[in-house]
Amino acid sequence: MESMATSLATAGSAVLRYGYAPFMLAGLGGAAVVIAGAGAPKYLLIALLLTGIAASFATERAIPYDTSWNSDHADTRRDRIHVVVNELLILCSVSAIPALAALVPWQGIWPTLWPFPAQVLLAVVVADLGITLVHLASHKADWLWRFHAVHHSVKRFYGLNGLMKHPLHQGVEMTAGVAPLILIGLPMTVAYALAVLTALQLLLQHSNADYRVGPIRHVLALNEGHRFHHLKWAGVGDVNFGLFTLVWDHLMRTYSQDPFRRFDSDQIGLAAHPNYPTRYWSQLTYPFTAAGGCDFHPERRTAHDLAATEEKCSHG
Repeated sequence: MESMATSLATAGSAVLRYGYAPFMLAGLGGAAVVIAGAGAPKYLLIALLLTGIAASFATERAIPYDTSWNSDHADTRRDRIHVVVNELLILCSVSAIPALAALVPWQGIWPTLWPFPAQVLLAVVVADLGITLVHLASHKADWLWRFHAVHHSVKRFYGLNGLMKHPLHQGVEMTAGVAPLILIGLPMTVAYALAVLTALQLLLQHSNADYRVGPIRHVLALNEGHRFHHLKWAGVGDVNFGLFTLVWDHLMRTYSQDPFRRFDSDQIGLAAHPNYPTRYWSQLTYPFTAAGGCDFHPERRTAHDLAATEEKCSHG
């Protein structure tokens, strides 16, 4: 009986390990596309998103990459506030699309005759490019980095990390991803599908679940590759910027992967700023302070300047 129970547990873990990503992407993501395309009530999309969050937490506990990352690091309440605020920003932005589209002085060129799934795929590709470029710029321009650093201050990897962002940086990323789509006539139905797919992708990308996707890990921007992006040493984590895919990273030569590397809390965060604020309101205001503008890019500085910067950031 004991061996049978062990075998069943092993089989169950295997099903989760290889079935979780398809369930989130094809199952819930596909359902979101169908619901949005059919013009069904929006509460069904919200129900899908809540199902995705529940599935994320359950899978992280069933097949954790790092068991300790399932425990509170004095960050759960803060992260939930980040999620609520940033999700509301996304919903408000989607609701504003008709008004913004009305300001476009020319006729939209959106391919409305395409099948709805193809329209959603086009939106994903365009948004992925815009957000990837802003993400890259956020690691190069200090005025963007000071806001993006909030996201990189995390000390564990789990689903809610995806929306653990400063709202101003969230707004910049959303503008880069959605503005080009609005200019070419993005329909509301496609926007709703894109919003749900983005939320599901962020859950997968930062998940603590030890799931597998095989060779497709070189194409999709999932947690296995995104952990490299959160390595705490300046310059080392400047890789794998994509939101949905790693296609642009391959083209920009910012792709990195090592299937044998293991990660823990000692390797993620901000090496030059170990005392980064951890409370929500402090994280909102800190980027506007002098210490919040620390330059975390050592390749631009001399050894003396870097030492001074690290001293300032560690005690600022």
